[in-house]
Amino acid sequence: MTARLGDVGVWARGDRTSPQLVAELERLGYGALWIGGSPPADLAVPEKLLDATDEIVVATGIVNIWNSPADEVAHSYHRIAERFPGRFLLGIGVGHPEATRDRYRRPYEALVEYLDALDAAGVPRGDLALAALGPKVLQLAAQRTAGAHPYLTTPEHTRSARELLGAGPLVAPEQHVVLDTDVERARALARGALANYLGMSNYRNSWARLGFTEADLADSGSDRLVDALVAHGDAPTVAVRLSEHLDAGADHVCLQLIVEPGVDPLPGYRGLAAVLQL
Repeated sequence: MTARLGDVGVWARGDRTSPQLVAELERLGYGALWIGGSPPADLAVPEKLLDATDEIVVATGIVNIWNSPADEVAHSYHRIAERFPGRFLLGIGVGHPEATRDRYRRPYEALVEYLDALDAAGVPRGDLALAALGPKVLQLAAQRTAGAHPYLTTPEHTRSARELLGAGPLVAPEQHVVLDTDVERARALARGALANYLGMSNYRNSWARLGFTEADLADSGSDRLVDALVAHGDAPTVAVRLSEHLDAGADHVCLQLIVEPGVDPLPGYRGLAAVLQL
């Protein structure tokens, strides 16, 4: 793997990032910024953020293979890799069948074909990561890319992924975070962040493999599910959950800080960076 991610990074939607934000994250010591929200094939957003910083790695979490043709993505990758060697990680994935509808067919085969096209276009496997939840795609991530970027999982999933893949392949899970010591208020904010995912089959299947039941997944999710998927509390409490991923075998964990609309996330990032001693 070319990029050096460090232990802890940040996951944020592309429409909620800015050069000023990523420059501050770099100053605070975070190793990587993962851009969610399916950045388009031109990869203009990661390039802009790399241009505003000196060391932090920028990763896509993830480019959706149904929306972004592989040849266009490969062209954009080479442009960025030439300008910022060792600082860009191209994460790709199939997204959600509910969002992609009629295009979501034979997803595993489509991933293999997409990876074949990136290979043919000279994109190094060491600069690729694959969104992966289940065993089959986790193994594909290890075989064809630097490793896996699981989303909305738990330290238990991280442990099973590491056991499946063995030493070597990247395991870089995302972790939802709410900084609030009021449990009910934190759970309410967490449920708002989870609402769109509770009906998506890929996540429901993943959570079932982790032992959650249909009762856990019903309505807005049980407290047990919410507490497992979203770390909440003060900064030291949240830091414990991040450490649990690392102790379970993650090479890197990227936190997604959930805040109320209009609230500045930077104080939260600063508080966590201080506790984590980045």
